Amino acid sequence: MPHTDHDPEMLTALLAGCRRAERDAQRRLYGLYYSFAMSICLRYTRTRDEAMEAVNDGFMKVFRDVSRFDVARHEVSGSFRGWLKRIMIHTAIDQYRSQEKHQHQQELTDAAYAEADAGNPALDNLSYEELLRLIQQLSPAYRTVFNLYVIDGYTHEEVSSQLGISVGASKSNLSKARAHLKYILKKTSHHAYAGYVG
Repeated sequence: MPHTDHDPEMLTALLAGCRRAERDAQRRLYGLYYSFAMSICLRYTRTRDEAMEAVNDGFMKVFRDVSRFDVARHEVSGSFRGWLKRIMIHTAIDQYRSQEKHQHQQELTDAAYAEADAGNPALDNLSYEELLRLIQQLSPAYRTVFNLYVIDGYTHEEVSSQLGISVGASKSNLSKARAHLKYILKKTSHHAYAGYVG
């Protein structure tokens, strides 16, 4: 990420240009934050194409709602990243909801993932890239709850509100997501951490 990402004056100028719907300012802001946005959306989607669609939809919302971002309130670079992150997460969740209408949730058999979710030493030792690859193998419902709770720090109550599910369903989906991730690790015998799975 270039240092200009942390240049408050340049970012403030770009945001002002975006508020005036200047194409050049929009293009530059997109280029500056594309990688950051993509890293978020990749966690919530199964493919890079889906992530790209979420990123583009998210930036359309940024450009539409940029006047709501108060430059004067906080340190601009950090607060803009937080605002952008929330938009990307919400956009990816909206995409998940629309896909859910067109496909049945992949049901995981209880027998395959019956192991108790007691600690996750294998998951704790994974690199971000390895964890991302595993997360993308989860069903949309499990992947979304896992991302919101484990990676983005939402509470089960917040997950429940975001996804329109009960707190119990959030906890259950998280437990099943973790069990499924452990199952994938165990099944992948060549994986360096497979031996550590409960």
